Amino acid sequence: MSEFAVFNIEGGIGKHILSTAVVAAYKKNNPDKKIIVVCAWPEVYLHNKDIHRVYRLGNVPYFYQDYIVGKDTEVFAQEPYKQKSHISKNKHLIQTWCDMIGTKYNGEAPRLSMNIREAGYIDPELAAIQKTKPLLLFQPFGGPGKDHQADNYSWVRDIHPQVAQHIVDKLKEHYQIIHVCYDFHPKINDVIRYEKVVPKKNLFNLLRYADRCLFVDSSFQHAAAAMGKEATVVWIGTQPEVFGYDMHQNFKPPVEFPEGTIDSFLHDYNFTGAIHECPYDDVNQMFDVNGIVNSLLQPSRQAAAAEPVAVESAPEPVKSAAKQEKSAPGVKTGKHKNGKK
Repeated sequence: MSEFAVFNIEGGIGKHILSTAVVAAYKKNNPDKKIIVVCAWPEVYLHNKDIHRVYRLGNVPYFYQDYIVGKDTEVFAQEPYKQKSHISKNKHLIQTWCDMIGTKYNGEAPRLSMNIREAGYIDPELAAIQKTKPLLLFQPFGGPGKDHQADNYSWVRDIHPQVAQHIVDKLKEHYQIIHVCYDFHPKINDVIRYEKVVPKKNLFNLLRYADRCLFVDSSFQHAAAAMGKEATVVWIGTQPEVFGYDMHQNFKPPVEFPEGTIDSFLHDYNFTGAIHECPYDDVNQMFDVNGIVNSLLQPSRQAAAAEPVAVESAPEPVKSAAKQEKSAPGVKTGKHKNGKK
């Protein structure tokens, strides 16, 4: 029996957080294995008790001598995004990944381990804010950053800037809203903008201090699942059945276009949200604004810590950008059916 198992993980930090569930499942089924992780975001695996050691991609001194030569080491370097069940969207990515490496999945959740200093840390800049209302942590725009995407708004995963402002306008009387973003992301009024570049665990630790959370399909929704924090998550071109978690309240678009475009190969849409691929001509096709807002005006399903407040019932459409210019595991979703409207 081999002593070591090597996991070679590439991609974004959200995918890395999700991968901790795969590693946890493998460790449960192979308790005597020493797991070595080589990845792009090693901080995700620091203090993770399922692994023996973690390396950053490209910084692996003596790795071949220590773990490969003369040893019967298992190596998992396959790409789960290229597996049939992921391409056909038949299974959650965690299940696909476990199937790919031949390990049984028993419902393990992602893990984000922190030491005592990390768990108690909050940026002094945010700690100095006088709290006058419950805090809403808001990430309407995600993505890999300005060096890796052409536009500051990705239609495939972000909330449209106009809709993000509309949501803030509906919630600002009930919450102090912290807008977590990169410096190049669109600006939103009546929020506390937080664009500082800090260690990722310090950033995710904001989840401990937030009363409620509203995210898109980006790293924060994975981190929230890893830390047991319920969130409202908005989906457009990706699916909660594949990337999401049933602990969250997931809202899919009222109208979906699953066929892809002329450029689609193994997946329907590019994560970066190429402008010419967008199939929508009205933001009301993309977002259930009232459902999203109402999910945050009702008490949290986890712990009804705040008093219930009045909930809007009458739908209020958002004017489209074009018109303005002229004048999971199981998944808890909104009311929308899968497929077209």
